[in-house]
Amino acid sequence: MVFHLDVGPCDGHPVRRGQRTLARVSRMRPRGLHRLWLMGLLLAGPALAEDTRQLATLPLPAQETLRQEMLNNLIALNEILTLVATDKLKEAGAIAEQQLGLSAQGRHRDKPFEARPGPHMPPAMHALGMEGHRAASEFAKAAQAGERDRAQALLPNLTGACVNCHASWRIR
Repeated sequence: MVFHLDVGPCDGHPVRRGQRTLARVSRMRPRGLHRLWLMGLLLAGPALAEDTRQLATLPLPAQETLRQEMLNNLIALNEILTLVATDKLKEAGAIAEQQLGLSAQGRHRDKPFEARPGPHMPPAMHALGMEGHRAASEFAKAAQAGERDRAQALLPNLTGACVNCHASWRIR
């Protein structure tokens, strides 16, 4: 092992670099670990915070159906935004109505009752869902009619309904 000699910080005596480094690290360890622990706590704070959204207790099969539906809605919403951005309003309107609008209601009729989210939702949560379906249908009418300015003005209502529900409710 090779040590390089260096002058000590205060008294001018030769000190091995490795020793000085170890001494400095050992003096810093409690404070450094304390800082690391505090930083971890601060960063984890939001993750450890209590979820204040209302819990909707749905049967597990209904939860799974709802989670899949929400994923499909995100995919449809992304497709709608892409079509609007490329001036394909009629196509955007068709997708909005078929996949998100009032026409999309009842798509779980063929599932067993326990797998249907709607009947198990609290009334306020269900009302937010209905608001989303209506917003999608209103956007769809404007888009399919080629009313670009009106369709663009209605687009935030589509995402706003999603945000309102997800900010207020949780299923887990």
